[in-house]
Amino acid sequence: MLLVLCVDLDDDLGRKTDVETPVVGRDNVVDAAVALAQADPEDSDVNVLFEGVHIADGIDDEPVEVAAVTGVDAGDVAANRAVGEEVDTVLASLAASEDVRALVVTDGAQDESVVPVIRSRIRIDGVRRVVVRQAQDLESMYYTIKQVLDDPETRGTILVPLGILLLIYPLTIAVDSLGLPGSALGIISGLLGLYVLARGLGAERLLDEAVDRATSGFYAGRITIITYVVAAALLTIGGVSGVNTLESQPDPLSPVEVLAALVNGAVRWFAAAGITSSLGRVTDEYLHDSFKWRYLNAPFYVLAIGAVLHGLSAFFLGIQDLEYLAVVLTGGTLLGLASTLAFAVAESRLETAERHNQGPGGPSSE
Repeated sequence: MLLVLCVDLDDDLGRKTDVETPVVGRDNVVDAAVALAQADPEDSDVNVLFEGVHIADGIDDEPVEVAAVTGVDAGDVAANRAVGEEVDTVLASLAASEDVRALVVTDGAQDESVVPVIRSRIRIDGVRRVVVRQAQDLESMYYTIKQVLDDPETRGTILVPLGILLLIYPLTIAVDSLGLPGSALGIISGLLGLYVLARGLGAERLLDEAVDRATSGFYAGRITIITYVVAAALLTIGGVSGVNTLESQPDPLSPVEVLAALVNGAVRWFAAAGITSSLGRVTDEYLHDSFKWRYLNAPFYVLAIGAVLHGLSAFFLGIQDLEYLAVVLTGGTLLGLASTLAFAVAESRLETAERHNQGPGGPSSE
C-alpha cells in the first residue's frame, strides 16, 4: 500500500478549523482542505491537502490511502514529535500488510525537516513539495534566512557589519551637527576596525569569560571586584595627571622628556592602583584558604617600581639631581630584596612549624 502523507508542521489545519487530526481517508482529507480554504484561502497547506488527494486519485495500479498529519506551533522539536505520534496513529488504523510505503507532501523546506522522523517509522518513496507558481521558492528562501539568523555565529558575522553600515548615515549626521565633519570617516573606520580586530582576536570569547568571572565574583563575595574598579578609576586619574604634567612643561621637549613627563605625572596614581588591586587579591586568597606569604610581595614590588620610575622621570625632567636618583634606585632595590627575603623566611618557618606539629602520626597533642 502507498500512503500519501500530507504534512502540516505548524498545525494550521488544527488551529484554524475544527478538524481533528490525524485525518485519514480521501473524503475526510477533501473536507479538511475545504474547511481550511474557507478559514484561510491564502494558507499554502490548502494546496498540500488537495495535492495529496490529486496524487492518490492518479494511482490505480496499487492500493493507496491519503492522510493528513499535523504538528504543533511551538518549535521544530515539539512539532516533529507531534507529527511522529500522528503518523503512528495513522499506521495503526490501516488494515494492510506490513509493506506500507509513504509519499510525503509538503509546502516547503521547513515542513521537510520532519522527513527523518517519518522515515524512522515507514519507508519513504519520495517527497513532493507544493508551492504556488507565482511564489516559487519564496518560503524556502524565508526558511533559509530564518535558519541563518538563528545561528549565533552566522548572526554575529552578518548582522554586526550590516548594523555598522546602517549606522554610517546617522553617525555622519551626528558628527556634522557637532561641527566635526572630518571626523565622521574616522569614527566609522574606527568602529569597523574594532569589530574586525575583535573577531580576529576572539575578543567575544574573552568578553564572555570576563563577564562570567565578574558574575561569579559577585556571588562569591570577592573583594577584587571592588578593588579592580577602584584601580581602574586610579589608572584613569593617573592618565589625566600625566597629560596635565606634560602640558605644564616648557616647549620644546625631546621624546625622552615627553615620556618622562607622562610617567612623572601618572606613576603615583598607577602605583596606588597596583597596590589596591594586589591587596584585594591577597585578601581574597586569605579568605579562600589559599594564602601564601609570598603573595605579600606584590604591593612592595609595585611600590619599589613606582619609586624607581618616579626618580627616573624626575631626573630626566631636571626636577631632581643625580644624588636623588641614586638614593631612589638603591631604596627601591633594597625594598624589593627585603620583602622577598622576609616573606620567604616567614613562609618557610611556618611550613616547618606545621610539619613539626603534625608529626608522623597526625597533629600533636600539645
